[in-house]
Amino acid sequence: MAETLVKKIISSKIGKSVKTGEIVIMPVDRAFCQDGTGPLSIDGINSLGIGLKNPEKCYFFIDHAVPPPRAELANAHKKIRDFASKHKANCIMRGICHQMMVEEFSSPYDVMVGADSHTPTSGALGCFAAGFGSTDVASAMATGAVWLKVPESLGIELKGNLNKGVSPKDVIIDIIGKIGADGATYKVMEFFGEGLKNLSMDGRFTIANMTIEAGAKTGIFPADEVVMEYLKSRGRVSDYRELPASSADDYEDKVVLHMDKLVPMVSAPHQVDNVAGASELGNVKVDVVMIGTCTNGRFSDFEAAYEILKKADSIKTNLIIAPASNTVLKKLSESVMFKKFVDLGASIIPPGCGPCCGVHAGILADGATAFSTANRNFKGRMGNPESFVYLGSPWTAAATAITGKIMDPREFL
Repeated sequence: MAETLVKKIISSKIGKSVKTGEIVIMPVDRAFCQDGTGPLSIDGINSLGIGLKNPEKCYFFIDHAVPPPRAELANAHKKIRDFASKHKANCIMRGICHQMMVEEFSSPYDVMVGADSHTPTSGALGCFAAGFGSTDVASAMATGAVWLKVPESLGIELKGNLNKGVSPKDVIIDIIGKIGADGATYKVMEFFGEGLKNLSMDGRFTIANMTIEAGAKTGIFPADEVVMEYLKSRGRVSDYRELPASSADDYEDKVVLHMDKLVPMVSAPHQVDNVAGASELGNVKVDVVMIGTCTNGRFSDFEAAYEILKKADSIKTNLIIAPASNTVLKKLSESVMFKKFVDLGASIIPPGCGPCCGVHAGILADGATAFSTANRNFKGRMGNPESFVYLGSPWTAAATAITGKIMDPREFL
């Protein structure tokens, strides 16, 4: 029987071997929701009338609208805080849920359910982390378990190394362009190959984060030395447990990606799989650039952008800097990058989702075009269905901010 990563994790969790398509009931290590989905989950929990099975394993994040721009959102925050306090659950307002999970909680072999579609971010640490509906998460919080049909796996073999100016964001955009927005529907995208050693932990987070954009149930990386070193840096090395990579023979369905042949990629409106090279788009003028979010809001992402922006005396777009957590913001504020971004006129917003999901802090005007390092670009994603959103890497975003049009960042490096 093929030993895919998802089967290794589920089998370990329930104490027996599983096969694709089998229905299983799995204990849940961690369950979370955010301020958009939290009130619905709370209503579901209350309707069950049994409280929380393991409150210490339940997390309520306030991240989508911080600070709240409207009274109804402030009331939703109060509802979450009051519920978490009453039931002794975790209520966290220090950053975006996905970033907070990888910084502080997610570990190899965990089974994690989140009422947010980009929950697979944590799969980079070698765990099963998937987005579920608010009522499913309510049930998981109340009972401590979740039902699941064991998914089949799509193997993604990574070869080579990325060239200067090409990032892990380009890797996942290229993959989605190749297989389509439904190319991995209810599959687990599992990563293996000699190229893994060339991907940093931050890069893996970016790739895992966007596996949902190909329809995947989740994305999983092996837990290797890169994962161990990351957990060590976070003071959590005791959470490490090796999850060996699977091999090409374990996958009936495979995609091979030669990273050394990649160029900077862009997802054009209004689909993530509407993919082209940055240099192939022609003269696309841009009004707003956003660098950040749960996809590319880590310190290394701002370092990449700074590598290009440090040479600029001015920029030709509005620039929004959106750190993924307070930890990232603090480190950014203590660096030379912070002053440079401010001198260029950037708006540095509190850690949270804000303009990515069109809630506040950067809603687009009619006809406006944005270049974002986020993960989605469907109509209205940034708050206005009459606008246009392109997606790409922090390097490409920085080059675009300088010129006011989408550029291949390698021209600036």
